[in-house]
Amino acid sequence: MEEEDGESSSDFFEINRGLLFGDQEYDCEASLFSFDFQTWNDCVFVAVGDTESSSSIGALAWTLKRLVSPSTVLRLLHVFPVIRYIPSPLGLLPRSKVNPELVQNYVMQERGKRRKHLQKFLDTCSVSKVKVDVMLVEGDNITKAIVDLIPILNIRKLVLGTTESSLRKSESKRGNGIADQILHNAPETCEIKIVCGGKEVIDRMIVWPSPSSNSSKSKSMREGEEDKPHASFLCMCFNFKTHV
Repeated sequence: MEEEDGESSSDFFEINRGLLFGDQEYDCEASLFSFDFQTWNDCVFVAVGDTESSSSIGALAWTLKRLVSPSTVLRLLHVFPVIRYIPSPLGLLPRSKVNPELVQNYVMQERGKRRKHLQKFLDTCSVSKVKVDVMLVEGDNITKAIVDLIPILNIRKLVLGTTESSLRKSESKRGNGIADQILHNAPETCEIKIVCGGKEVIDRMIVWPSPSSNSSKSKSMREGEEDKPHASFLCMCFNFKTHV
C-alpha cells in the first residue's frame, strides 16, 4: 500500500458537539470538505479498533466479502482517546502547561503511530484492491463519537464487529457494549450491520421497542455528555492508494 505523496494527503477538522467548524473547500482529495455527500450511497464505513481485535478484523473481512463492489469506497473509522497529557522529563504534564510546539510534535507522533497501528487493516484492503480512506477520530467516548459522526458525515452504511461474549449479553438483555449502544442510538437513516464470527448477527441483538425510545436514548446520551469538559473531538481523514 502506498500513501499519497505530499502533506496535503491529510487534512484536519474539528467537530464540537455535532457542529462542523470551517466551510473552506480544499483541493486535497482527502479533505472532508471536498467530499460530495450525495455520492456516498455506495460508501461503506467500518468501525475498527485494535489490530489484534478479532471482531474488527472479522467485520472488515465480512464487509470486503459481502458489501464491497468495484465502485465501493471503504472508510475505516478508528476512535482513540483524547490526548490530555504530554510526557516530559518531569513526568506527564497537562497539555495546557506544555509549550505548544512540543505539544504539536507529540500529537503528530501519536497520530503517526495510529496510522501505522492500522496497517494490518489497510493491507487487507490492498489485497482486495479496494479504495480505502482512514478516519482517525479523537474522542473519549467511542460510542458517542461514532453516533455523532453518522449525521455529520451522512453515513448510510456502517459495519461493526462484536464478540461472542458481548452478543450473549445482548441476547440476555444485559448488553451494554459498543455495538449495542451504537445500534440503539444511531439515526434510522444509517443501516447498521453487526458482525460476529464471520456472520451478520443483528437479528440476535435486542432492539428497543420503538423509534421514540431510540430517540430518547440518543437524547439522553447527548445530554449526558453536554456538561463534560473537552466535548469536542478531532477527526482526520487519510486517503490511500492501492496497487491494482
